[in-house]
Amino acid sequence: MNDPQKFIYNDRKNYSIDELIESVIEKNPIDQFTKWFEIAIRENIVEPHAMNLATINHAGHPTSRIVLLRTYDEKGFTFYTNYTSAKGQDMLHHNYVALNFFWHQLEKQIRIEGKIEKVDAKTSDEYFASRPRESQIGAWASKQSKTLRSREELMDEFKKLEKQFEEKEVPRPPNWGGYLVIPTRIEFWQGRPNRLHDRILYTLENNNWKTERLSP
Repeated sequence: MNDPQKFIYNDRKNYSIDELIESVIEKNPIDQFTKWFEIAIRENIVEPHAMNLATINHAGHPTSRIVLLRTYDEKGFTFYTNYTSAKGQDMLHHNYVALNFFWHQLEKQIRIEGKIEKVDAKTSDEYFASRPRESQIGAWASKQSKTLRSREELMDEFKKLEKQFEEKEVPRPPNWGGYLVIPTRIEFWQGRPNRLHDRILYTLENNNWKTERLSP
């Protein structure tokens, strides 16, 4: 069996797939995000919309988890979750978050920082209606982040709700909906040889995006 500690200590990868230079980047980071996202789709990256969401909890400690990006535009990046979950409570008290996309096969990373706000009820209703029925019922069944006595407890609740909503439209739970991350900083990272990576940072200043190169 391979020694995990030895592997971690000695593993090395030299990045050389691509480069990120000022002469080819978009002026707007949303356009640059689209350019890279299109590459991720074309290269069949598994769930390219999976992103790490980092929040600050009530004790001032950072916490993170993977969520799925569902829409994005000039306003920002939207995902959906349970408002009463641990991350929902974090965002209630600290409305600044960070997102991170890492596509290992492309040697690319995108870091996003910004303020968080709930999307309107109509938008949340429309997205919830587009979800598979089982996922809709699951949103009602899960008291996200709360302690469960067993897996059976969760499945019993799911089955009970299946019967409750049988032959009925499943409405959006009042404690479930979307969040919009309004970006103020977006960094694009491209792996390069010898750890001399390319880092281009977009910073929003007076409603205009300023770009600068950062040292790796």
